[in-house]
Amino acid sequence: MSPAQIDAFLAEPHTATMCTINVDGTIHAVAMWYGIVDGRLAVQTKAKSQKACNLARDPRMTCLVAAGERYEELRGVELVGRGEVIDDPARLWAVGVSVFSRYVSPYAEDKRDAVETMLRKRVAIVLHVERTVSWDHRKLASIAPR
Repeated sequence: MSPAQIDAFLAEPHTATMCTINVDGTIHAVAMWYGIVDGRLAVQTKAKSQKACNLARDPRMTCLVAAGERYEELRGVELVGRGEVIDDPARLWAVGVSVFSRYVSPYAEDKRDAVETMLRKRVAIVLHVERTVSWDHRKLASIAPR
């Protein structure tokens, strides 16, 4: 995918598989809703979650966002980089509003209580991407021999 196609794909409300490294070296992979804040993929999670603990020890993080049911429909983006754990209330709020708006409903001031509840005892994690890999099997049909 081109950079513009990657941005458009990530702007859609898919579920990401977020991977961090456990203390024993195994991979901790979890499904996450994500937001986009300042052009970066961001999630919110419990402050004491396994993923937050893993990132405090080792900031390496990978997120996979994929879509499609059949082989010829598969497309996705792998984002590899470093996760930054954020407890700053203003930045956490921005992530919470982004996630809420993407997956629940457009944010309006009457939704403030719902977002505040969602963010209790939470931190934000922002992914600083160092490498991007993408694919779109839908393009294969256009180059397949006939």
